[in-house]
Amino acid sequence: MFVRTATASTTAAALLGAGALLLPADRPEAPERQGQDAPVVVAHRGASGYAPENTLAAVDAADALGIEWVENDVHRTRDGVLVVLHDTDLKRTTDAEQVFPDRAPWAVKDFTAAEVARLDAGSWFGARFTGARVPTLTQFLHRMERNRQKLLLEIKSPATYPGIERDIIRVLGRSGWLDRSHVRSRLVIQSFGADSVKKVHSLRPDITTGFLGTPAVADLPSYAAFTDQINPSYATIGADYVAAVQRLKGPHGKRLRVNTWTVNKAADAVKARDHGVDGIITNFPDVVRDATS
Repeated sequence: MFVRTATASTTAAALLGAGALLLPADRPEAPERQGQDAPVVVAHRGASGYAPENTLAAVDAADALGIEWVENDVHRTRDGVLVVLHDTDLKRTTDAEQVFPDRAPWAVKDFTAAEVARLDAGSWFGARFTGARVPTLTQFLHRMERNRQKLLLEIKSPATYPGIERDIIRVLGRSGWLDRSHVRSRLVIQSFGADSVKKVHSLRPDITTGFLGTPAVADLPSYAAFTDQINPSYATIGADYVAAVQRLKGPHGKRLRVNTWTVNKAADAVKARDHGVDGIITNFPDVVRDATS
């Protein structure tokens, strides 16, 4: 999932090669689904094929490509601040080992928000992103609001952060993301932890939720009681599985949706589309969009 491929379009290269992100003006609203032939494209950790994952630069890269839906990952610092990055530690995508050499294993939960804010989260990806920071969830939400984007928010390692569901809902509310408009069409909260998804559903039954994984077909009805989406790895699904999910209705009375991850090649995107998925999560959203539209 972390390998950058050579499938990027020349359009993306033109947009991002100079390091300046061009924001499209007056972008029309994209439909949620244009029939079976056009799954929704979700930028994985932002457009992470073109900018360092889960940074504001990756959010802007997705926006520059005309991609509305962005996926991110949320953790909590030692002092209770929600921050956006994928791993439970800071080693891979920041310079934490250099800045704090005596703090192994550099777990996010062991650092304060101020300490995390000191770290360079861009240099590992490319020199032009030197100085990019790990954003707080609040900063991430504000940037997405500026760009008029939509959020697929993943709660990472919820067992590590007891009560993080309530914290996330609190930050979403303070940032204006729990009004009717956002909840209805611009926000989904997902997790690999079924209990975490259940907690979100119990705290805010109006929020759309997703379970990350591929439950057995026989178990799907139990998931439909608390989640609106089943979001499996692309390698684990076929058309029969997708159809089995979509035959069920979730807690809001609508059929369950399937968003599959992480699909970066055009040929795989076409296969996923032909399986009937509702959405495709990808590091290269322009590649997937162009292949499936």
